[in-house]
Amino acid sequence: MIDRNYPVRGAGIGLRRSMLKALREDPPEQVDFMEVAPENWIGVGGALGRKFRYFTERFPFITHGLSLSLGGPAPLDEEFLLRLKGFLDDHEIRAYSEHLSFCTDDGHLYDLMPIPFTEEAVEYVADRIRRTQDILERRMAIENVSYYAAPGKEIEEIDFIKAILEKADCDLLLDVNNIYVNSINHGYDPEEFLRALPAERIMYFHIAGHYVEAEDLRVDTHGADVIDPVWSLLETAYQEFGVVPTLLERDFNIPPLPELLQEVDMIHALQEKHRSVDQDASEEAEEIIDAG
Repeated sequence: MIDRNYPVRGAGIGLRRSMLKALREDPPEQVDFMEVAPENWIGVGGALGRKFRYFTERFPFITHGLSLSLGGPAPLDEEFLLRLKGFLDDHEIRAYSEHLSFCTDDGHLYDLMPIPFTEEAVEYVADRIRRTQDILERRMAIENVSYYAAPGKEIEEIDFIKAILEKADCDLLLDVNNIYVNSINHGYDPEEFLRALPAERIMYFHIAGHYVEAEDLRVDTHGADVIDPVWSLLETAYQEFGVVPTLLERDFNIPPLPELLQEVDMIHALQEKHRSVDQDASEEAEEIIDAG
């Protein structure tokens, strides 16, 4: 378990435009931070821009990018990164993360495609992450993504992720649901995979729901409630890494706010449970030291 200074604390939600009215009318006490895709808000002005500013002035914010295409063949979009830097600075955003994937070629593919698990790809992506961090003048986190095929695979997914984190010297957004989805689709032990990740690089967690396409196929949708095996895997993550800030993702089929907040309450309950366990273990260790 690693004691870290995280950019946010507690439990958060992804802010969606459909939520703005309900969240402003009845601000939820259990929401400690919010996350947005910066592409959806950069350059937005007028009434909608003022509504967004209302929330960034009242909640800690982090951002999760959609379009940087870290593994894509096209040159890194440095013009976008400069606009992103201005947005992050203007709204005092606490952190920036992106998917460990690619989404562009000659144009936008409108999907998150898997990067080949190769040593060459490690060097290529790590170089692009380092350049991104230089332009933004801040560290970023990369997210372990869900994927449904592994074209050109030469090394294991876990080794690919760890090598990029090390070579790029960046942080990790650990998506618990993606580990579960991939474990079903590609036949590995999700707890073993989770425990192999470097604790010292974790910035925060994601948790979400998914769609069951078949017994051996899960689709990462962010459009359903979190299921019990994913909650259990989140508990394992807290046991392994401590109480890490955790964000609930919900992109469509968004329920009424009180229903959505029940899952935020579940995150808080699990965090409090493991915070108490950690405290008890710490006090017991102190007693043993004192007795010695």
